[in-house]
Amino acid sequence: MRAIAIDDEPMALEVVRSHAAKVPFLELVACFTDAFKAMEYLQNEPIDLLFLDIKMPDISGLEFVTSLQKKPMVVFTTAYSEHAVTSFELDAIDYLLKPFSLPRFIKACNKAHELSQLRGTSAPAKDYVFLKTGYEQVKVYYEEILYLEAAGNYVTFVLEDKKLLTRMTVSEATDTLPADKFVRVHRSYIVAKNRIDKIERHQVTIKENEVPVGASYMQQLQVV
Repeated sequence: MRAIAIDDEPMALEVVRSHAAKVPFLELVACFTDAFKAMEYLQNEPIDLLFLDIKMPDISGLEFVTSLQKKPMVVFTTAYSEHAVTSFELDAIDYLLKPFSLPRFIKACNKAHELSQLRGTSAPAKDYVFLKTGYEQVKVYYEEILYLEAAGNYVTFVLEDKKLLTRMTVSEATDTLPADKFVRVHRSYIVAKNRIDKIERHQVTIKENEVPVGASYMQQLQVV
């Protein structure tokens, strides 16, 4: 899905940008602090989903949506809860109360994705994910990933030629990666399905790397 974000606070846009980079079926194509520039953009570019702040100068998010002739799906992002009822009267997909977590953001995106599929308007899923490593955002294609190893609030993405460490829990990684390509095999490991060379009772082998398999996850491997 193609999306844009509108918020008069640059830091709030950074949060949306960071979260969106972890959602495989979402492409955040633009961010705006000026609602009127966003309105002009929407007149010329097809957009599936809009992340929209409510309290903005000159025009509120509610007024912004009402003014649009062709309305994309909308997720409101706001620090105020009093507009929740009005937002849903405008058929908003979701209402994210700042500060919102990555899992909560992903839940809103999943709602939009499901509705897009029902409408038959969903854009092709991305074949990559952006990972934040240090001060950089690194683009990683799914086909490059062998497996993931988690330790606390960090996950190491093991690729064919390198490893990338990013701040993320294993649950967040599970939500971020497409389920048709990756499977969790242990409380600390996720593997790429098409990279598995051998499945044994307590482990799988990927490019000579032995990855442990938890007893409670073995059944998931039966359908790989």
